[in-house]
Order: sequence, then structure tokens, then C-alpha cells
Amino acid sequence: MRWWDIGPVLDLEHALFPEDAWSTAMFWSELAHSRGPRATRRYVVAEAEGRIVGYAGLAAAGGLADVQTIAVARDQWGTGLGARLLTDLLQHATAFECDEVLLEVRVDNTRAQKLYARFGFEPIGLRRGYYQPANVDALVMRLPVQGTET
Repeated sequence: MRWWDIGPVLDLEHALFPEDAWSTAMFWSELAHSRGPRATRRYVVAEAEGRIVGYAGLAAAGGLADVQTIAVARDQWGTGLGARLLTDLLQHATAFECDEVLLEVRVDNTRAQKLYARFGFEPIGLRRGYYQPANVDALVMRLPVQGTET
């Protein structure tokens, strides 16, 4: 993802997450940490027919990675795009030398939960009222990165 992708990414963000969409400033802040030798973020977009149809982001620090966001346009659901985006993030978690990857997912988003479970993520907790203003709980899921557990 580059700065010029922020506009189309925000359009998709607002279409998919109207109540708790990220702001322009949030994306700018994340991208500011995604370049150079001290990068701690990975943000990627997927395009089809000249438009952004998905995006994903990962933050890494101190051996821990956190999936910040994954979004796929509704007309792309069921195509495997979410799995490809997640695969990219997990490869970069390994490159960032992380021991585990965490994420939060809405408790009512069973589609995403099934994707994460297919990749080996397991539920480890619940964050009550995490998604605002809808006051929806978040399921916290964890994946040990292959080959790093002792």
C-alpha cells in the first residue's frame, strides 16, 4: 500500500465497516512505519480490473505481530483473496522474526473466524465492547509462527 492508495482504501473501508472505519490519519500513521530499515508494518493492497478490492495490514514489535486489518470487497468474497492477503501478512511476520501473531475479530464475523481457524489461529480471549460505537465484542486469536516456539 502506498499513499496514493489511501483514498480507494478508505472507500472500501467505509463500505465494509461503516460504524468503525479507520480514519485517513490512521492509515497515514500506519504507512509511516512501513518503509525503510526500521519498518514495523506491512500494508498491502489487492487490485482487480484497475480497482482496489482488498487490503491488509500487520504491525510487528518485540517478537509479536498483530494483524491490524484485512478487508475484501464483497464482490470478491469466496475467491480466496482473504487467504492470499493473510498469507502475505504471515510471511512478513516471519520476516519480522515474530514468535506469534495475534488478531481481533468481531464475534459476529464468523466468515473471518473460519478463515483464521483454517490458518491455525486459536481463540485465546474476548475483549468486551472492543468495536465501537456498536459495542461489539472482539474474539482474540493467536497463531504461533512456525518453527519459532521452543
